[in-house]
Amino acid sequence: MSSLQKSILPVLLATIWISLSEFLRNEFLLKIYWTEHYQSMGLVFPAEPVNGAVWGIWSLCFAIAIYIFSKKFSLWQTVFLAWWVGFVLMWLVIGNMNVLPYGILPIAVPLSFFEAYLASLIVFRFKKKD
Repeated sequence: MSSLQKSILPVLLATIWISLSEFLRNEFLLKIYWTEHYQSMGLVFPAEPVNGAVWGIWSLCFAIAIYIFSKKFSLWQTVFLAWWVGFVLMWLVIGNMNVLPYGILPIAVPLSFFEAYLASLIVFRFKKKD
């Protein structure tokens, strides 16, 4: 297996996990929070296929960031750094834009941390050994 393939596999597997996690959490557990919050602002929650595609790109970028972090940091350092960069910064931005339904946080915080943990674990298990 080439070095490039050994880099792609962990990123691809982590991307699949992240995409599934995001979809399940936001479509089945939190959708009512999102739609009601957007309705209260006189907006429609963006749920077009293009929005799903952008979340797919976000998932890939998040997996790539985790892979890069894993080259320098331990598993737990990678988990915390990835979670902070992937979620905390996003919540700060969308909170600042007033489009974050704060009621999701008790559910989203632990599940997003689990998402970052499992994605980091996948990367650590499948990445090319240096």
